[in-house]
Amino acid sequence: MTDDTSKHGPEAANDEAETAAVSPENNEAGAQAAEADPAALLQAENTELRDKYLRLAAEMDNLRRRTERDVKDAKSYAIAGFARDMLGVSDNLRRGLEAVPAEALEAGEAGLKALIEGVEMIERSMLAALERHGVRKLEPMGEKFDPHFHQAMFEVPNTEVPNGTVVQVIQDGYTIGERVLRPAMVGVSKGGPKAPANGGDNPEQG
Repeated sequence: MTDDTSKHGPEAANDEAETAAVSPENNEAGAQAAEADPAALLQAENTELRDKYLRLAAEMDNLRRRTERDVKDAKSYAIAGFARDMLGVSDNLRRGLEAVPAEALEAGEAGLKALIEGVEMIERSMLAALERHGVRKLEPMGEKFDPHFHQAMFEVPNTEVPNGTVVQVIQDGYTIGERVLRPAMVGVSKGGPKAPANGGDNPEQG
């Protein structure tokens, strides 16, 4: 009985300790510790940081381009409203000149002649100032009607020019930069031959 007790005492405790050391839970923990390679972790972290940097760089580049475009547009089109109002003043100057009776012009009165020349000079100076700021006059006469640049006011029967040709300009049109500031009001031909398919490009469109 003493032999059995000595056999199943300390020896039994050692056997249990060895069994616990090789249990599945300890094997799994050891495998995880082996897999947690510091070099692999650093590589993964480096890849993640590099992806974040590339995304941030792309976003910053897009923001820079949008800002440059917005600044350019602001410079080009900031005076659009003012320019449109000035065109109205120019129209009134032109109407005033056209309202002078032909008889008075033929009589050549010195005072009237000087007044007309002064008004014409003001008109030219105003349009030149607008042109320096990117405002350009459209020249649609003889071109194919383009709804992006022209506003058709009426049709003119004409069999001598291709159908849809601008044959009369009622009010001048203008662009500012690449945008239409004011479309030209025009009369369009009707009844002529069909316009060529490639004949719609207008020189004022650049």
